[in-house]
Formats: sequence, structure tokens, C-alpha cells
Amino acid sequence: MIPPKGRILCTEDDQDTRDLLTFSLTMAGYEVFCSDGAQNTIERVQSEKFDLFLLDNWMPETSGEDLCKQIREFDKTTPILFYSGAGYPADKERARAAGAQGYLVKPVLADLLEEEIARIISESRVGAPLAVSAHC
Repeated sequence: MIPPKGRILCTEDDQDTRDLLTFSLTMAGYEVFCSDGAQNTIERVQSEKFDLFLLDNWMPETSGEDLCKQIREFDKTTPILFYSGAGYPADKERARAAGAQGYLVKPVLADLLEEEIARIISESRVGAPLAVSAHC
């Protein structure tokens, strides 16, 4: 069995999007775990190790920006990539200021999403400082 390329925790409130991301990223060789809200995400972040957090910016109980800030309070090293329908420059700036390394606006081709995830995980594994993506 081939080991996964990495463990991803995806926080997305839309079930169809969670299913699509899980299918696509699993087919690309990642181990994908999903959460439908901030509280479940925080609990998993505190108890498990992941290679990347994939966050939506619009959730019923909080914003991705606030969730990103909460994650950064106790995990300063795991990279964070936003995958969201919120595509204004201000959304991207707030995500970057909260601690994200990338921001892709939905919809995006699966290849681009996989490429960005691979880049961010690879950079974090070689100990490179958490850089911000050109897509952000």
C-alpha cells in the first residue's frame, strides 16, 4: 500500500463540497478528514496531527478567518489553505493576516487545488517559513 501524500483536515459546511473534496483529494493520494464546523475542527486540531488545514471562509457559526486565528493560537506550523467562494481582495488579505498560506476561490479546477496543496505541504516539510501563495 502506498502511504498517503499527507493528512488534510477540511472544514466545510456544505455536504456536497465536502464529498467532492474528499473524493478528489483521496484520488490524488491524500488522506482526507472533514469537519462541518469550527468546534469539531478545533477539537481535531488539538488531538490529531495533520499536514494541512483546508478552510472555507463562510460558515454558519464563524468565519474561516476567525477559525484560522483560533488554530494559530496553538498550532503555528501546520499550513492553512482557504478554499472559499468569498473572493474579494479583502477576504484574501484577512485570511493572510489571520495566518493562512494560500487562498483559492471556488470553483477551481481540481488540478490547481491539488497543485497548491502539494506546494504548501512540500514547503512546510522542508522547513521553509510558512509563505503566502501567489494565489492568495
